[in-house]
Amino acid sequence: MINGRAVTIEIGHRALVKDAGFLVATGEKVGLVGRNGTGKSTLISVLVGEVDPEVRFAGEIKTFGTVGYLPQVPNAKGLGVDATGFSHVLSGRGLDVIDEKLVTARNAMTDDPTAEAIELFSELQEQYGSLGGYEAEATMARLADGIGLRQDLLLDDIETLSGGQRRRADIIRLLFAAPEIMILDEPTNHLDMSAKRWLMDELSAFPGTILVISHDLELLDKSIDKVIHLSDGRLTEYKGNYTTFTGRLAEDQTQRAKASVQEEREIKRISTLANTMRGQTEKRAKTAKALDKRVERIQKNRTEVHRVDKAVRLRLPTPVRSGVTPLEVVDVGVEYGSKIVLKRVAMNAHRGDRIAVVGRNGAGKSSLLRCLAGVQKPSGGNINLGTNVSLGYFAQEHEQIDLEARALDNIDDGVLKLESERRALLGSFGLSGAAMEQPADCLSGGERAKLGLAMLAAGRSNLLILDEPTNNLDPASVEAVGRMFRHWEGTVVVVSHEPAFVEALAPTHCLRLPDERYDFWREEDLDIVAMR
Repeated sequence: MINGRAVTIEIGHRALVKDAGFLVATGEKVGLVGRNGTGKSTLISVLVGEVDPEVRFAGEIKTFGTVGYLPQVPNAKGLGVDATGFSHVLSGRGLDVIDEKLVTARNAMTDDPTAEAIELFSELQEQYGSLGGYEAEATMARLADGIGLRQDLLLDDIETLSGGQRRRADIIRLLFAAPEIMILDEPTNHLDMSAKRWLMDELSAFPGTILVISHDLELLDKSIDKVIHLSDGRLTEYKGNYTTFTGRLAEDQTQRAKASVQEEREIKRISTLANTMRGQTEKRAKTAKALDKRVERIQKNRTEVHRVDKAVRLRLPTPVRSGVTPLEVVDVGVEYGSKIVLKRVAMNAHRGDRIAVVGRNGAGKSSLLRCLAGVQKPSGGNINLGTNVSLGYFAQEHEQIDLEARALDNIDDGVLKLESERRALLGSFGLSGAAMEQPADCLSGGERAKLGLAMLAAGRSNLLILDEPTNNLDPASVEAVGRMFRHWEGTVVVVSHEPAFVEALAPTHCLRLPDERYDFWREEDLDIVAMR
């Protein structure tokens, strides 16, 4: 169970949660929902005790039961005693430490089999077994098969895994830990449809308590029985799944709006009546004062009308016209040691093309985009930029963002000379004035994605290389970003596993990996988009 009372959370001058209370009862499966930047991930960080120094918290939050946490951003080096995915997963139950102690105790017992050494080894064996150590490999194998991660990859160093593979390793660790309470921040990022469905079944069957942030509506509908909505600093609870919540929210907003209008009419009617009685007889003056008090009572108890989320509309500036062929890729290959990722990728991008690069995780999509962006040298082949080309790059892990600088300071002033212009640009991408003043490290995943897109807009590029530009965005923003690039007059090469984004983008061409086949976009290519 998680119980919050009088919770207030602030970053800088921005109040994310204001004197709010909430309850996640034992056994409940709760979805924490709200637009990007409302403070969902920050609230979660407070719950799990991983709060940034800039965050100020007041109130009381009590958690009853063991907690397992899946962060939005995977830990780059893992949490095990060594760097492997296997050790990372074992650490979910503390078995990595016990396993290391067992090895040391076994060696000590072999060298000097004293009674104390034998007793210590026996105690560690018993502890290892009671925590499920001897069934660990079988359990990991089942989880890896379900989530779609090759079992042998767990023996590799965490740092060598792709973003999608690290995400899967984190999910395996959480499920292996089997805590009483699971707190998950965007668990379906980097997952294909089959892995999502498997995870939904696992969460539905989980006997404990779940609190999840997700923009995956299918997950929320299938796996939760309660919604906590964070908006304008308020936490409002709704029984039922996401579909039930959206219906009740719309109904509640309609009723509140009607009540507010009726109250306004009543205030005007009573105030007008009171004004006609002033300055007349003493009796009428007393009546006017009584009517004034009625107006005060109504105003004090006015129905609060919650702000309705506006439709998201984003726009990139018209780019400088490039040459007819802004990008030429000639037999590009990528190798990491003895591992061949790409052999001979070839494609020509013409001005205005929207090229989707599709394929499973590990097929080399991000490696190719890094080569196209010039941040990684290919092992073979050539990448040629055409006449009058200005290239912009959106990295999957937001490496282009200076996390220590303010969001505002991340916007290049080379084109937008005035601060007011840079503020207007950030505002058009849904970043509030308070968010602009925060270090980028304090922004949510969705806000960082929007900052990255705003940085591209400020750069006035006419060739954009985009690696998962919609990760962590809410559904409305995902489609808005797709429409934005669809109507832009520059050239786009994009990797995305988000069907809604790709559908809104309406690609003109497709590069299919690992086949390395470049051709016009076909409707059936959309089926490959969600594959991981």
